[in-house]
Amino acid sequence: MASHRKSRPAGTRVAGIRTPALATAALTSVALLSQSANAAPAADDKPSLEEVEKKVDDLYRQAESATDGYNSAKEKTAKQRKQVDTLLDDVARRTQKLNEAREQLGSFAAAQYRTGAAAPDTATFLLADTPQDYFDQTQLMGRLTNRQKGAVDDYVSEQSATMKKRQEASQSLQTLNETQSDLRTAKATVQKKLAVARELLSELTAQEKARLAAIEKEKQEAAARKAAELARQQAAAEKAAQETTAPQESSPSASTANDASYATKAAKALAFARAQVGKPYVWGATGPGSYDCSGLTQAAWKAAGVSLPRVTYDQVDAGTTVSLADAKPGDLVFFYDDISHVGLYIGNGMMIHAPKPGAYVREESIYYDGESAIHSVVRPA
Repeated sequence: MASHRKSRPAGTRVAGIRTPALATAALTSVALLSQSANAAPAADDKPSLEEVEKKVDDLYRQAESATDGYNSAKEKTAKQRKQVDTLLDDVARRTQKLNEAREQLGSFAAAQYRTGAAAPDTATFLLADTPQDYFDQTQLMGRLTNRQKGAVDDYVSEQSATMKKRQEASQSLQTLNETQSDLRTAKATVQKKLAVARELLSELTAQEKARLAAIEKEKQEAAARKAAELARQQAAAEKAAQETTAPQESSPSASTANDASYATKAAKALAFARAQVGKPYVWGATGPGSYDCSGLTQAAWKAAGVSLPRVTYDQVDAGTTVSLADAKPGDLVFFYDDISHVGLYIGNGMMIHAPKPGAYVREESIYYDGESAIHSVVRPA
């Protein structure tokens, strides 16, 4: 009897197993899907231009913050090296003096030995490296003349002082080595941040670089408008203050004299800063050919006879904090929560500063990175 069962088409499932024809097609589909899945994230993984800009700006800020750490460690290293050198010189002088005192004691001991005035081991006691235990013995001290006793006392005193100075020098040298290690770490951190930023920028196409420049220009224009607005507000406030102020007496007040003194110093600082415009930003630099941000402000106020600390987070405490509305030319404007940047206010919402690696000392709006970036304003003199 003939079977009524229809033949099964090729490629259908038999006991959960695909036939070779369908299996090949399925594997091909899976491979194509896998390739598509792998290819899609590659395009999506590429950061947008805005993300690159933010990443580079963040890296520059982190590098500048690390530069402050480098500058601080460098300053400490210089001071500690000077301290170590001073201590080592002192130890050398004291050691020479100690050797001379030891020679004198040796001559006393030799003379006593020749004349039989002392036991043979007295010379050994007097020439020992640590004779204090021996000299304290009443019997031995009784054999010495007043001159010899004085020499013994001088020797013991000088030995004690020399040992103390040697310990101080050793501790200072250890501290110096630790600070030098901090210096190397900070330097490596700066270099690493800048290297990553350069790599990100190098991967941009010419079109992307042009677009990035356009974005930067838009930011500068917005910052300039904000600066002009502040200038108008300050001018209006100054005019109102002049109209409401009573006529001044013939003799100037102390406040007026202080304002005039500050204005004179600030003018000198600003003249110096303007002369540096166009010089490159170099991290850790204090002039005269290049500057970092705090190196510029420190040098500018030094030209006005005012000494500022080296780093931003110390400079922010080197004066009187004033409001942004009351900012005057010469004031220091600090940026970011970590106080990692500083510029010299020149009025009308503008400043002179050393911006970042790859840039040059320039005049720019204090709103160059937005109003929220401004941390505080300090009057240093």
